[in-house]
Amino acid sequence: MKKTLKVLLPAAVIVAGAVVWVASRTPASPFDGEASPALSQALVKRGESVARAADCVACHGLPGKAPFTGGLEMATPMGSIFAPNITPDKDTGIGAYSLADFDRAVRSGVAPDGHRLYPAMPYPSYTKLSDDDVRALYAFFMKGVPAARQENRKSEIPWPLNMRWPLALWNLAFTEPGRYQDKPGHDALWNRGAYLVQGAGHCGSCHTPRGMAMNEKALDESSPRYLAGAVLDGWYAPSLRADPNTGLGRWSEAEILQFLKTGRNRHAVVYGSMTEAFNNSLQFMSDEDLRAMAHYLKSLPGDPDRDGTPWQAGETPADMAASAGAQTYRAKCSYCHGRDGRGQAPWIPPLAGAASSLAEGGAVSGINATLNGSGRVVAQGVPDAYRMPSYRHQLSDREIADLLTFVRGAWGNHGGAVSQGDVADLRKRTDPASADPIVLQMH
Repeated sequence: MKKTLKVLLPAAVIVAGAVVWVASRTPASPFDGEASPALSQALVKRGESVARAADCVACHGLPGKAPFTGGLEMATPMGSIFAPNITPDKDTGIGAYSLADFDRAVRSGVAPDGHRLYPAMPYPSYTKLSDDDVRALYAFFMKGVPAARQENRKSEIPWPLNMRWPLALWNLAFTEPGRYQDKPGHDALWNRGAYLVQGAGHCGSCHTPRGMAMNEKALDESSPRYLAGAVLDGWYAPSLRADPNTGLGRWSEAEILQFLKTGRNRHAVVYGSMTEAFNNSLQFMSDEDLRAMAHYLKSLPGDPDRDGTPWQAGETPADMAASAGAQTYRAKCSYCHGRDGRGQAPWIPPLAGAASSLAEGGAVSGINATLNGSGRVVAQGVPDAYRMPSYRHQLSDREIADLLTFVRGAWGNHGGAVSQGDVADLRKRTDPASADPIVLQMH
């Protein structure tokens, strides 16, 4: 026993010391010691473009509040955290940050006082931003955003779960620090698209499945799990790979570009968190960057083992066509989506063959949309006139379950049944007021 202790105690001391060292270590920045850059209007303008691509305003803005003053509540399994004020106010915002401080917060998730940021801030993706883009982003927030005094709300995560030092170990295990490097064998358009999707766009934050530690299971195309689809915040973020049923396999590159640019195409209309991404980010990006993103996404192969047999239009089984769910569909849904489920593209999406109808996790999106309706798509300042209404107060849990079971089994769909309990659970967890996002002004 004494011999065992003699071995284990020094080892424990070494491990503890290593943990303390990792947790207390301040990451280096290439801007350490560099004087603040000249904040020219050209640099500020470029920074605004980066901020749009990164969709900073979606988390750090609230309707009716000054831009970038934070306050958005983000629920986690441990409790709620709140987005901070990132205006250049020196007392409550980031006005006292040096360029190196800003860089460490954005790309390493470490605040100037050394505390670790929760990875709700997508620094595992932002670490891929180039030095030039970080410098431009800093210029925008220091000179292109009005300073606003707004105290930050403290997180509601209880002790000891609110201790930040374990995040240093989380970062070691689940992040891959380093700037994006062009991949050999791919052209400039592909690499630009990969940079935007993996970095500023942080598409993997929603579309990549997560592990037990809430980590993204992959951070780039080297893994088939990257952008393979995930359930998040009561919505299914579908696969962005070439999966015919659950992803983009039946979309052309031009159709992906159309969706990113306009929020709709013949296959789908943006919904859930993607509505906010379109309203506040994608529609403001250049055609060249959107084309690059579409080009990169179209290159990602699907997985037949995960996706199953490609969807083909088919007849609705007779028993299903006569079901209670079919009757509800004909009464409530067929006027817009058609008796054949084909919709009225590009304004009203099809339900026949749609990823949100077929995907294993797609029932979540169907339930959420039926209960709470869809968010308003605002393109070029014009609100969409065609919008999925809320049936929260018109249909019972059983009626919604039957309706969606019909949709997921009709017209060749093979998504499986929806339970009444799943509807009841999401009814309790969702707020209908959250289903009408607006475009947040950046300045």
